[in-house]
This record gives sequence, structure tokens and C-alpha cells, in this order.
Amino acid sequence: MIEWLIRHKHTTIVAVLILCLLGITAAFRIPVQMIPDLEVRTISVQTQWPGATPQDIEKEILIEQEEFLRTIPNLQRMESTASTGQATIELDFPYSINVAETLILVNNALTQVPNYPENVDEPKIFAASFSSNAFMYFRVAPVEGNPQQLDMIMMRDYIEDNVRPRMSSVAGVSQVEVSGGAERQVRIQLDDAALVQHNVSVADVQRVLRARNQDTSAGDLEQGKRLYLLRTTGRYDALEDIGDTIIRRDGQQLVRLSDVASITLSHFELRSESWFKDNQVLSLQVQRESGSNVIDIKYAMLDEVERINQELLRPAGMEIILNSDDVRYVEQSISNVLVNLFIGAVFATLVMYAFMRTFRGTMMAVIGIPICTLAGFIGLLLLDRTINVISLAGIAFALGMTLDNAIVVLESIEHERRQNRKPMQAAIDGVKQVWTAVLTSTLTTVLVFLPILFIQQEAGQLYSDVAIAISSAIVASMILSVTLVPLLAAQ
Repeated sequence: MIEWLIRHKHTTIVAVLILCLLGITAAFRIPVQMIPDLEVRTISVQTQWPGATPQDIEKEILIEQEEFLRTIPNLQRMESTASTGQATIELDFPYSINVAETLILVNNALTQVPNYPENVDEPKIFAASFSSNAFMYFRVAPVEGNPQQLDMIMMRDYIEDNVRPRMSSVAGVSQVEVSGGAERQVRIQLDDAALVQHNVSVADVQRVLRARNQDTSAGDLEQGKRLYLLRTTGRYDALEDIGDTIIRRDGQQLVRLSDVASITLSHFELRSESWFKDNQVLSLQVQRESGSNVIDIKYAMLDEVERINQELLRPAGMEIILNSDDVRYVEQSISNVLVNLFIGAVFATLVMYAFMRTFRGTMMAVIGIPICTLAGFIGLLLLDRTINVISLAGIAFALGMTLDNAIVVLESIEHERRQNRKPMQAAIDGVKQVWTAVLTSTLTTVLVFLPILFIQQEAGQLYSDVAIAISSAIVASMILSVTLVPLLAAQ
């Protein structure tokens, strides 16, 4: 087989070119990020209860939630923390769990909690990982001079309803969080004297508002071959509608809410504030999906943000501006590793030339460096890994190793040439003499790194990229050393 490949140079060269093409394609298709995505095995549950003491949090929330969460299969550890206004539960599972299925089980367990105290927010469930951290940070602020005199605290609902969905729809984005400002609310300030005068109680006001502010299905109406669905609409659309609500009827006299209260548009209690240069703004944090390409997401997000500014925000007197992003650190880190990889290849070439003293022999050996680098990218793509500083470091480590096989083969071919054999026969005989040694050396190196792939802890997940990159490059160097290198030496 080896002899056939050496004698049929066109077939071998085409195969190498195909390998290079696949490697280039893989390099552009693999997602780029800072470090590998680590498998998540911790799920957190957070429940907000504004103003509650830690003792109340423990009694009313944590104990109730723990009763149902401890029944989840494969749960290894549950740790609960009660602080002022917040309950936090951390659940640890084995590394082998399916995170998506476990999140569903956690959600189902929480839905079984019978009752929460009033004003308790819905529990938030999330599986924390490096990829779930925000990597782009924006602010929404009035345009210069604030000509429309916007109160940014009141703009949160607008951003949540109009801007956040569009940013979340960018490919690769998992979530966009809005902080600062507060949700709008209608504040009804009752007048005690007016309540007494009109013989109306606070309970009367609450009962009427609850009954009035809802849409109700009224069944259906069948008329001939047509069926009409009936629905009464009662939800408030404007402050005036709330004020016109009839609270009590006293003969011909109607007591409306506006007679006993003042109604204003306000906002909920501020739980977070965002400021930029002494001006109140709204902040948005963008999180990515696991395994996505942060560089592609960044530029797609910037394009979408510009469209949002033109179509929505600037006409409304606002604009969204990028504060900072972590992508530039990724780009800088990747660039530094690539530069170091190139420098390493240059030094390896110089060392080869210093010992071989022949430009032709040096080129035959180092031609495998870029090809083996591309083979490393193919290995990363096939095993669903990413380009990051760890995987690129693995490729850099493999540079020197990829030359070992070529050096052994070239020395063997040179030895055969000294026996006055023709170049083609010297190449064939030289490879036959050492191919088993080259194969054995390659397999032992690969087997050294192979166990890393089976380590489930964070260390194994983090350094498996190194093992994949080095193993792929070395296997490629072995194949090239017994095919392409003797083919070139035979010319």
C-alpha cells in the first residue's frame, strides 16, 4: 500500500490537497470562544421575596421547595441559602446527567409547591456555566440632550417588549437580561375622607377592581352554519377607564373610583439601577448558547442593534450603545496563540535546517506542519469541539512532534541513498525500514493523551481539546511521513 502511494504521486497529492481543503473548511466552521464549554452539573433555583427576612424566607419558601426537590433522581447535594429578600438553592448532579431533562424535572418539582406568600416572584431556574455568563454589555440612554425629557426608569417595559425580543432572536444568543429601571404600575392612592363620605371600604375597591380587570369567555353562539365565540373584554386600556370604574351604586348616585382615589401612572419599587456618567440608563447583558461562535454573534448583534436604533429607539428619543464586550479579549487571545504558533513553526524550521544542512530536506519535513495543523482542526470539528486558547495550545504543542516522524523517515531514505540506490527505490526501502517504528511511536504518543478524553471532571473537559488536537496532528504526521515525504524524496 505504501509503495503504491509513493509510485502513484498524483493520487497521493490529490489526497493531501483534499485533506487541506477539509482542514480549511473545518477551521472556518468550528465555533470560536475563549475556553472550552464545561459540562454543567449544578442547577440553581432563585426565588425573590422583596423585604422578607431570612427567617421568613427559610420557613415559607426554602422548606417548602426542598420537600419536593429532594425527590429528583440522581440528586447528589442540595444546599440552601436564605438572605434578605431572596432564597437560593443549589442542586448538584453527576457529570453524566442530561441537563435539559434535569431542568424540566426541577421545574416540575417546583410547580408542586402548593402556595407561596403574596408578592413572591416566580422561581428562576438556571444551570450556570462559563458560556452562560454575559459577554456583551449595552446601555439604553436618551439621545444627546434628551429632547423628549424621557424618564428612563419608566422605559423598562418598552425595552422588554420591543428591544429585548429582537436582540434575543440573533442566532447564537440564549438570553438577553435587562437591568435598571422598573416595570410600570398604576398607583391608586385612596382618600380616607372620601371613602368614609361615600361609605366605601378598601375591600370594596379591591373586589371591584379584581372583578372588572379581566377578559372573560362567554361561550359561543350558533347561528345557522356559523359559530360565534363570545368574549367579554374588561381589561383596562387607559388610566381614565380605571377612574371611571363604578365602585358603588347608591340609588341614582354612582360612586366611581376617581371620587375616592387619585390614579397615577408610576412604577414598581426600584430593585436595581444603572448609571452612566451621572445619567440613569437601562442596561442589557447578552448571553450566548453553549458551543456558539462568539465572534459571529458579536457582529450579527451589532448589525441588529443598528437596525433597532434606526427603526425603534431614535424615533422614540433613545439609542442603544455598546458599553463593552469580552469578544475582543477572545480575538486578542486567539491572535496571540496564532502568532506564537507561527513563531514556533519558524524556529522549528530553523533548527531543522541547522542540523540537516539542506534546504530541500528541510522543506520536505516542515511541509507537514501546516497540513498537520489543518488535521488538528478536522479532529476538533469531528468531535464537536471549539477553537479556543486550549485547543490552539494543543496544536502548538504538536508542532515539534509532527517533525519527529518526518525526520526518522528522511534519515532512513538518506541512508538507503548512500547505498547507491535510485531515488524511487531508496524512498520505498527507506520507508519500509522504519514504518513500524513510526507507527509504534505515534500510537504510544496518542495512547498517552487518550485517557484524558474519559475524565469527566472539569480538568478532563478542559484539557480534552489538547488531547484531540495533538492526537489528530500526530496521526496526520505519521500518514504524511510514510506517503508524502518519501514521494517528495523520490523526485
